[in-house]
Amino acid sequence: MKWKAVATEAKLLLIGIPLFIWTMIPIYHLFLFAISGRDSATSGRLWPKEPTLQNFALVFGEKHFYLEHFWLQLWNSLIIAVAVGAITLFVATTAAFAISRLKVKGGRTVMNLALFTYFIPAAFLAVPMYKTMGNYGLLNSQWALILAMVTIASPYCIWVLKQASDKLPWELDEAARIDGASPLQLFRLVYLPLMTPSLVAIGTYALLLAWNEYLYAFLLLSNDRSVTLAVALGNFLAADDSPWELLMATGLIYALPPAAIYYAFKRYMVGGLTAGAVKS
Repeated sequence: MKWKAVATEAKLLLIGIPLFIWTMIPIYHLFLFAISGRDSATSGRLWPKEPTLQNFALVFGEKHFYLEHFWLQLWNSLIIAVAVGAITLFVATTAAFAISRLKVKGGRTVMNLALFTYFIPAAFLAVPMYKTMGNYGLLNSQWALILAMVTIASPYCIWVLKQASDKLPWELDEAARIDGASPLQLFRLVYLPLMTPSLVAIGTYALLLAWNEYLYAFLLLSNDRSVTLAVALGNFLAADDSPWELLMATGLIYALPPAAIYYAFKRYMVGGLTAGAVKS
């Protein structure tokens, strides 16, 4: 039995270690470029001859014309991502509660129709979305990108929360109603506490979706002071002689907040949906 467990663990290691190395190679090269000088960034070395943090100083100090609005664009990314996460969470949570627990008539049909939109690639909807935002006078406004990303994220989030909500024991709803709880109290005192792990996962998904979005941000925002940092990073590719070391340093900085968010909420994301909800 012991040898069998050792063999299973060895097989997992044989699969896991190559996958880990393959995943880390791009990240390593990103870091390698970020700590390399202008002339040594493309030398092909596995470690720069003279590693430097000067690139990060240039980024933080906005000392390059591609980075003259770095802090503002980073703030734009944060504001838009948090707004998308919060609004999507509100829409998806209330919709899933109404469909799953209140059994609103036609709720499942609406949810299925919303999911049907995923048959059309999001890139194909970019131009219609641009036209729609133009009709409502929202172009070049951050609300255009926020509303577009909420529209894209909500159907999936509603479906995930609805599936999680269906697993909650109905005895809790019945007990709350017997005690005189209104639907709003049921939502606030029973539903939300039990759905916390799913809510954190969905909120994180929507936030990161908006944080990493490029196409819609590029189309809907055109002012350098309103675009996200993801769009600003694309400007580095406009020239033939781009400062790759600054691009990689900026990209590494831009990747840190999502990593921090994931590890901050990791324990909630893997928590049980109904742990301790019903005594055996």
